[in-house]
Amino acid sequence: MAKKTVATLQTSSKKLTKAIKMVKSPKSGAYTFSEAIMSADQVNDWLSKK
Repeated sequence: MAKKTVATLQTSSKKLTKAIKMVKSPKSGAYTFSEAIMSADQVNDWLSKK
């Protein structure tokens, strides 16, 4: 499973990060990409979830 933090986005009040992880579909076996924008301290928790 690939995990990567791609970009750091800044707004006026918060520092946000866009994270992308590759998820394997249990039905077809194909890989899809799941993207989310969140604060930097939440990235590791989000990547560790299945």
